[in-house]
Amino acid sequence: MSATTDPPPVRGLDELLCFDLYAASRAVTAFYRPLLDELGLTYPQYLVLVALPAEGAVAVKRIGHDLELDHGTLTPLLRRMEQAGLLTRRRSTADERRVEVALTPEGRRLRLRFDDVQCKVGEAVGLDDAEFRALQASLVRLTRAVRRAADTPADS
Repeated sequence: MSATTDPPPVRGLDELLCFDLYAASRAVTAFYRPLLDELGLTYPQYLVLVALPAEGAVAVKRIGHDLELDHGTLTPLLRRMEQAGLLTRRRSTADERRVEVALTPEGRRLRLRFDDVQCKVGEAVGLDDAEFRALQASLVRLTRAVRRAADTPADS
């Protein structure tokens, strides 16, 4: 006869790091929403404008990499932003396969208002500079570790 053992108890939400990350992400994004509504932007549009240099152009592929957005998500986002007059998309003269994105004067004007948004978010977070940098470094380490683990076969 084999002895039966009870399965381990399921951890509660208060013990799950994934839930804490999920809740924090939702809270921060929700805090941004009214601030960005005043600017006529969604959170993804805001991130695109932050990712673009104030002057010059950057490849669509680079924006997708930096924001971790796939082509199917990024292309319609950029199209809507171009229609709103915030950026331009042009084929590279050096390589026609490459599409480059640049801010328009309107996009640059809008970016000037981001400092106020970022200050309000920083105040809401309530961390001093050292705590903020430590949290950000921990999140970067966590992201890299989880990605490495996800790329590793389960039986290794």
